[in-house]
Order: sequence, then structure tokens, then C-alpha cells
Amino acid sequence: MSHAPLLEIKNATQRFGGVVAVNDVSLHVNEGEVFALVGPNGAGKSTVFNLLSRFHTPAEGSITFDGNDVLKLSSDDVPSIGIARTFQNIELFEQATVLQNLLVGRHRHRKSNIFSELFFTPKARNEERQHRHAVEQVIDFLDLQAYRDKMISGLPYGVRKVVELGRALATEPKLLLLDEPASGLSVEETQDMAFWIEDMQKQMGITILMVEHDMGLVSAVSNRVLALSDGKELATGTPAEVQSHPAVIEAYLGTSGIQKGGKK
Repeated sequence: MSHAPLLEIKNATQRFGGVVAVNDVSLHVNEGEVFALVGPNGAGKSTVFNLLSRFHTPAEGSITFDGNDVLKLSSDDVPSIGIARTFQNIELFEQATVLQNLLVGRHRHRKSNIFSELFFTPKARNEERQHRHAVEQVIDFLDLQAYRDKMISGLPYGVRKVVELGRALATEPKLLLLDEPASGLSVEETQDMAFWIEDMQKQMGITILMVEHDMGLVSAVSNRVLALSDGKELATGTPAEVQSHPAVIEAYLGTSGIQKGGKK
């Protein structure tokens, strides 16, 4: 008995003026899978993420997630159905601590009302303990103990990337959208990211859709890959199948090529 995909995009097209950023793209992501979108700059990868996050509405096509019609939701509603996202340009509260930033990720799970929070009722206290416990688990998972009470503004770039990942994990997502998780990271930090992605998939049961240029990371963690170029699908398959596909190789010619073991 086959199960419906957790996420399905059908025939999505997005135009910006006269430019077709995404051209009749379809994909499906199965529960528990790590699925990667790859392609040269301007291929349409980030536009697909922005459609899923409801920052844009496609001119054509449909998006369904876990039985929900995503296109009926606002961007504020997307986390409530179990989708979390990191950003290529890190989006954190600079003048807040790591702990405070992670607690922001618990927002979708808050049930107490203004009255109970204002007077810090037993119900509100109990809920706060639960949120703190969930966040501490994320801190332990990502080895952020040393940074718990430090301001974001004073942290190095690599740690900020991990904190943003932590905030997304704090929402307890079913689907995690990772926008270039290895961008700007050292070789060692990228290896750590690969281990975390594998653990999120295998230990936490999180389904992951990522946009990534580092084909070493893509090959290490992805079950399937979709290559895009000029908003169109080139090939879908295992990382090895996609990297050896003639249309994919041609799309990368004139850039820096596909490097199987490292970054472009």
C-alpha cells in the first residue's frame, strides 16, 4: 500500500514581470526523506522555497502538505501546520540571547492567554517549563551550551547558523526547509551540519527539503535530488544519478562545474 507524499508541488509556475522564475515544476517529498534542490544561481531554487513559505503565490500550480492546501494559508500560518525554515541570510534577533531566540521558535506551541501570562498562573508556569525543556533539548542536540546566554550580536557566523537551525527545530517541525545550510561554513562546520541533518532525519523523524550548492553535503545526506536550471526541471534521482545526468552537466558548464567532494 503506497502512502501519499508528505509534500507535493504540482506544475508550479512563478513569474516576476517578464521573467519566469519557476516554470511548470513538480516534485514530491516523502515522509522521512532528505530531498535537495540544486542548480546554478538563478535556477529557481529559492523561489520554490518562497512559494512553500507563502512569501509568493504561484501563477499556476498547487502545493499540498500533510493534507493541507498550502496556498490557502498565509505566511504566518505555515509554521502551524508543521513547516519550519532557515534562511540564506540569517534572520535572528541580534540584541537577544541564544536562549531567547530559541524560545521564539516555541511560539506556535503557546496555549496560555494574555491573562495567565500577565499573572503568571500555574498553567502559564507549567507551559513555560515545557517550552524551556524543549529548548534545552535543542541546545544539547546542537552543542550550544556554551552560548546559551550570549547575545547573538557577539557570536561568530558559524554559530549563528547553528542558532537559526535551533530556532527552526524548536518549532518541532514535520518538514524543515534548509536554505543553503553550508553557505559560509568551514569544512569542519559543514561536516557537523551533515551529522545534524542525518540525526534530524533518523533520530527525530524530520523530513528535510534543502537548497544547497555544496554537492559534497548533498551527496552525503540526500536521498533524492532535483536539479533546476532557468526555472525548469533538469533531472530527479539519487545524488549520483543527478550529478552524472548530461543535462545537469551542461547546465553547470561555464560556471565552476559540479564538484562532487566540495563547494562550487
